Amino acid sequence: MSTPERPVSSNFIRTIITEDLESGKRDQVVTRFPPEPNGYLHIGHAKSFSLNFGLAEDFGGCCHLRFDDTNPLKENDEFVEAIKADVRWLGFDWGEHLHFASDYFDQFYLWAVQLIKAGKAYVDSQTAEQMRENRGTLTKPGVDSPYRDRSREENLELLEKMKNGDFPDGAHILRAKIDMSSPNMNLRDPAMYRILHAHHHRCGDQWCIYPMYDFAHGQGDSIEGVTYSICTLEFEDHRPLYDWFIQELGIFAPQQIEFARLNLSYTVMSKRKLLQLVNDKHVSGWDDPRMPTLVGMRRRGYPPEAIRTFCERIGVGRGASWIDLSVLEECVREQLNQTAFRRQAVLDPIKVTIANYPADKVEELDAPNHPQQPDMGIRKLPFSHELYIERNDFMEDPPKKFFRLAPGREVRLRNGYIIKCEEVIKDENGEVVELKCSADLDTLGKNPVGRKVKGIIHWVSAEQAKEVEVRLYDRLFNQENPDKGENYLEALNPESMQTTTALIEPELLAAEPGTTFQFERVGYFTVDSEDSQRGKPVFNRTVTLRDTWAKLK
Repeated sequence: MSTPERPVSSNFIRTIITEDLESGKRDQVVTRFPPEPNGYLHIGHAKSFSLNFGLAEDFGGCCHLRFDDTNPLKENDEFVEAIKADVRWLGFDWGEHLHFASDYFDQFYLWAVQLIKAGKAYVDSQTAEQMRENRGTLTKPGVDSPYRDRSREENLELLEKMKNGDFPDGAHILRAKIDMSSPNMNLRDPAMYRILHAHHHRCGDQWCIYPMYDFAHGQGDSIEGVTYSICTLEFEDHRPLYDWFIQELGIFAPQQIEFARLNLSYTVMSKRKLLQLVNDKHVSGWDDPRMPTLVGMRRRGYPPEAIRTFCERIGVGRGASWIDLSVLEECVREQLNQTAFRRQAVLDPIKVTIANYPADKVEELDAPNHPQQPDMGIRKLPFSHELYIERNDFMEDPPKKFFRLAPGREVRLRNGYIIKCEEVIKDENGEVVELKCSADLDTLGKNPVGRKVKGIIHWVSAEQAKEVEVRLYDRLFNQENPDKGENYLEALNPESMQTTTALIEPELLAAEPGTTFQFERVGYFTVDSEDSQRGKPVFNRTVTLRDTWAKLK
C-alpha cells in the first residue's frame, strides 16, 4: 500500500494512517460512513463522509456506506434513498460496498450468545427507572443489578424467549457484564439488546429484539474489515467499549479515531432541533433552502464542489471550534463565480425613458455570458425606448462617492449605452416614478471622448422583461450561536425569507430547475427545483455577491 502521491491537506488522521502503512501495521485503508436512516444529512455529515471517502481515495483504499438501521421506530427507506443521493451528489461512490447493520443481525445474535456463554453478558429484568437509579453518577459508582449473577443457562433461555417474542417491550434487556464502578459510564454494564416489537424497513417482522448502537457498530466495522473507524469526539468515551466488545469476541480489530465535529455559526445541527423546525412549520420541510441539510443546500443552489472545498478548507482537528458561516458562503461564491452564467434582473424597478431613442425600435445588444470566460459565449439583450433600473441606483441628492445615476449625471448601462438623467418625474406623494434620460448613441462598446464615466448599472427592457417570483433567503438564525440562549427558537431570523417580484431578461423564463445564474450586481440565484413550472420559474437567492453580515459584527 502506497501513501498519497498527489498533494493533499495534512491532518493528524492522515499522519496516523501514513505511519501505520509505512510501519506495516496496516496494509490497506478501509473506512466507512455509518449514518442512521432516521433523517436527512446536514453539512456536519458532509464533513464526516468527505473525510472518510477522501481518505480512502487518497490512500487507494475504499469507503463503505453502511446504514445503522438498528432502531426501526425511526428509520425508513425514504431516508436511505435521500442519504444515498446526498453522498452521490457530493461526488462520492461506495461501489459494491453498500451495507446495512441489519445485514448482520444473525451474526450479532450469535455473538451475544457467545458473550453470555463466556460470562460476559446477562439478561437484566430491572425496570428502566431502576436501571437509571442504579447506574450511579460521575462521582458515585453504580450498583450491580440483582440479576447480574444469573446462570448462563437462564440467560440463554431468556435471550431465546426475548428473540421469539415471548415478552413485551421493556420486560428485559441484555447487558454486557463489565464494571458498574468504572469511572467511564459507558462501561457500567451497557445495554446490548432491547425488546422492540416493531416493523423493520428491511427485515419486516423477523426480529423483535434489536442491538444497541454500541454493540452493533464496532462489530459491523469488524465484519467489513474496516481498518479505521473515524468518528466525532462525542464517541471518544465510547472507544473503550468499542474495543472491549471486539477483544472479548476475539474478532478483527479496527482502530477508532475521533475528530472534532463541525460547529457552524448561525446554524443548529441537532437532529431533534431540525425535526422540530420541520414539524412546527418554522421551515417548509427538510429541503427548505434555509436548512443546513444537504437537500436544502442543493435546492438553494449550493454547488457540491463548494461544499467539498469548504470541508477541505476548515481542516480536521481534535479541538472544538466554531466555523463562521461566511466561510461556507465564500466557498459558494468562489465556485459560482467561475461557473454561473450572467444575466440581468431588476428587483426594485424604477422606469427610465430614453427620450432620444425611437419609441418603436428594439435593438439587440451583445452581452457576454461570463465577462472573464469568452468561451461561454454571448447572448442578445433587447434594448428599447423604455427600461427599468434598480431604484437604489438613483439618488436625487447623492453623496460625493455615489457614482450611479442622479440628476444631470451620466452612467453606463451594463453592456449598453451611456445615459444621462435629464428630468425626474414624481407622483402626488413625491415618490420618484420615472426618469427621463438621454443616451449617447455613440458609446455602445466604447468610451466617450473627453469625459470619464465611472458608474455602471444593470437594466432590463420594459417591453420585453418578464416578471418572476424571487425568494430572498438569508440566515435562518440572527444569532451567531442560536443555542446560547434558553430557547434556540427565539433566535430565528424573521427576515430569513422574503418574497418579491423581479423583472428579468426574457430568455430566463426557459431556465431549467437547478440552474444557477449571477444576477449581475445583485447576487447568485437558482431556479427552484420544487415550485418552478415550465415557463414560470421561481428563483432562490443562493448567496449575495459579498458578505452582508460582516459589517453587523
